[in-house]
Amino acid sequence: MPKADDRLIVALDVPNALAGLELARQLGEAVSFYKIGLGMLTGGGLALANELKQEHGKRIFLDMKFFDIGATVTAAVRGIAQYDLDFLTVHGDPHVVRAARDGAGGSELKILAVTVLTSLDRNDLDDGMMRAGDLAELTLERAARALDAGADGVIASPQEAAAIRALPQAAGKLIVTPGVRPLGSASGDQKRIATPAHALASGADHIVVGRPVWQAQDPRAAARAIVEEIAAI
Repeated sequence: MPKADDRLIVALDVPNALAGLELARQLGEAVSFYKIGLGMLTGGGLALANELKQEHGKRIFLDMKFFDIGATVTAAVRGIAQYDLDFLTVHGDPHVVRAARDGAGGSELKILAVTVLTSLDRNDLDDGMMRAGDLAELTLERAARALDAGADGVIASPQEAAAIRALPQAAGKLIVTPGVRPLGSASGDQKRIATPAHALASGADHIVVGRPVWQAQDPRAAARAIVEEIAAI
């Protein structure tokens, strides 16, 4: 049986902490790294993050995508940093990244900047009155500015991973890619997707997979299949 590979992050996009614990139990040693997002926050997400980290030895990616004035972001991140978690997302606007970096202080918490959400395309950006331009180019520019502001890494779609990895600012930084779907999986609400092998070969350090694992008839087997796929890279 393949061992867990922390390049695979499984998104616990389930309703509450009890469901998250049950899924983690089913996955067992097949998964070592979990993402807990904003949708879980009111269902005991922080308690689940702490339990999985402290009692089960899992790595935790807290996907909160903070965006606010600097003082508020700093205070929020300072509070998160005390939980000894691994990754935290904030929006990639430089003032947000700098505030988050201040809040993380000397902790081991890695601040990851969101470039452009993988569920968005150019039409969505137009609807939001975002600056005109090629989506990939805008993502690349946002990544560079976030890294210059002190981010430990970025969240970006697999399609932009190679270009971001080539940035001078990306040396030694993390690239985490959501929107990853194993072969044969439905795309769901993601518009910029790739397979696990393609994402990692393009420069990603970690991939995030949710529904293809937790909606599978056998989640552990689904996770192991992904581990086998990325082990062959």
